[in-house]
Amino acid sequence: MADETKATELDATDKMPENVPGGDGTGEQIGRRQGMFGVRGTGDTSGYGGLSGPVEMPGSSQPPYGGWMDDVATALVEATRTAGIEAGIEQVVVHRGEITFNIRREDLPATAKLLRDDELLRFELLSGVSGVHYPDDSGRELHAVYHLLSMTHNRRIRLEVTAPDADPHIPSVVPTYPTADWHEREVFDFFGIIFDGHPALTRIQMPDDWPGHPQRKDYPLGGIPVEYKGATIPPPDQRRSYN
Repeated sequence: MADETKATELDATDKMPENVPGGDGTGEQIGRRQGMFGVRGTGDTSGYGGLSGPVEMPGSSQPPYGGWMDDVATALVEATRTAGIEAGIEQVVVHRGEITFNIRREDLPATAKLLRDDELLRFELLSGVSGVHYPDDSGRELHAVYHLLSMTHNRRIRLEVTAPDADPHIPSVVPTYPTADWHEREVFDFFGIIFDGHPALTRIQMPDDWPGHPQRKDYPLGGIPVEYKGATIPPPDQRRSYN
């Protein structure tokens, strides 16, 4: 069996210059990942149980960021300063050739409107909202990530907003970006983030009475029997071991 105390080494792809974390390379470690799927106490038929490595967030990046990213960052800082919300940008991260702006949740609606309307920004399309759950990121366990496209300038950026497990509320951006409607519903369904101001925040895939939010890291894996053409497939944590 693999040594579970040894961290998994980075492969050649992760070591390439464009994939090195931004900032000074000292990302924030918020936990440690053991295995792949979270199952404990059962046979491991995949080999993933031997994986061990840090959960690390890319470090904050410092300007210049390179190319058009500096234009966007400068325009956004100026627009938020003019609007009186200059403290809304908590962090800028350039990682793997992409730029992410970490935004305070209370300033998200105003910032989204600036990104859409400012002539130097013009991020007209929100193409998706993703959810992430980091149980060990104390006070910031729930992350919502917004993918924005400027069709005017042919640029893509991300916004990232966090909320604690104890207060999983983030303002909805549907009034600014109507395409966020079903995306926010999906993040609510699977992660439990409540988007205040959403016009109809209901589950979108799971049944209305489904307990919990299945894509949270602390959600139990397995335990739901599945029937297929008369045969019963046990959940993963009840399948027999082959080793």
